[in-house]
Amino acid sequence: MSNWKIKTSLFLNYFVFAILLNSVGTVILQVQNNYGVSQGDASVLEAFKDLSIAAVSFLVSSYITRIGYKNAMLIALGFVTVICFIMPFTGSFLATKLLFAAAGSGFALIKMSVYSTIGLVTKNEKEHISLMNFIESFFMIGILTGYFIFSYFVDNNNPQSGSWLKVYYALGAISLLAFLLLLGSPLDESSVKNQQPASLLSDFGKMFRLMVSPVVLVFIFCAFFYVLIEQSIMSWLPTFNNKVLLLPAALSIQMTSILAGSTALGRFLAGLVLKKLNWFLVLAVCVILSAVLVLVAIPLAKDVPGTAVTGWGNAPLAAFVFPLIGLVIAPIYPAINSVILSTLPKQQHGLMSGLIIIFSALGGTTGSIITGHIFEAYGGEKAFYFSLVPMAVLIVCLFLFKRLQGRLHPNTP
Repeated sequence: MSNWKIKTSLFLNYFVFAILLNSVGTVILQVQNNYGVSQGDASVLEAFKDLSIAAVSFLVSSYITRIGYKNAMLIALGFVTVICFIMPFTGSFLATKLLFAAAGSGFALIKMSVYSTIGLVTKNEKEHISLMNFIESFFMIGILTGYFIFSYFVDNNNPQSGSWLKVYYALGAISLLAFLLLLGSPLDESSVKNQQPASLLSDFGKMFRLMVSPVVLVFIFCAFFYVLIEQSIMSWLPTFNNKVLLLPAALSIQMTSILAGSTALGRFLAGLVLKKLNWFLVLAVCVILSAVLVLVAIPLAKDVPGTAVTGWGNAPLAAFVFPLIGLVIAPIYPAINSVILSTLPKQQHGLMSGLIIIFSALGGTTGSIITGHIFEAYGGEKAFYFSLVPMAVLIVCLFLFKRLQGRLHPNTP
């Protein structure tokens, strides 16, 4: 149990940021109810989160070793703790935007530092892989838990109530616990302290040269359109449940947990399947099944009963079926990331990771904003039918990605 304090802190770090970052769909619903914000305006919350992640990742990646992994995590945790404790006193849409900007900035520091710290606190490759998987799994647990924590604080009898803001006291307490645990944990960073960071201009040049190579460029399109699909659904599912399926606000948030659970299960099952089958075949089938599920599930929303929904027992079938899309889209993102990293030389993995974070963030922002505006103008059903367009683009990009990757590694199955 060596380094147990730091390892526990890493789990808590990911847990609290999983809740904060993936609460954007819940908060989009709540700012509409509490502050009278339109669906189009509410969609910008995704941009405050994702663009902050992209900007900080790009600006700080060269200097993270100079700051120190532990110090970077303490800065992120301390900043977010303060913001969480302030949130219940604000009660404004502007404060909500700033919260997601702070959470995105903090997560960029956390993710870079956590990934790097794992190598410092593990002894071998098997231990490294094991801890990485546990931490990523804990991120999904955080997402699942977040839906139930937020729904507990939502007052269905008074949708305009700001009682849901009290959830940030709980999140601030968890963040403070992680901060104190990390503060009292020794971490030997001497092996990386002597690495001299490159200049920002030099990093930008290297990243641009990597980005314009054909296989990386096509991969970027794959990652961008996948995250566009995922975030457009995840961010707007609570609003879809509430406005289209007519579920109470708290239940709308709770039932979004089906999406997180099916996504976690999908990635676990894909880990077994991809050991035996060609990755392109698996992902192509996943995209096709996703489109089929959209075409099957969305029409079910028209059959919503007129009676009041009081719980999971009498929720409409569409509330259970559509979130299962997570099961089939889940394998795509980890698989394409793994393929591109295994295709490139190891010395380019750091820059490639930066590109993955940046274009994933841009895809998430684009998807949420487009879906929000379609939702406002044409309704929730058409907003989710829109996901069929990026799905069609994605399968073409995957085909091109497979061909280019195959030319670089002709013996790869």
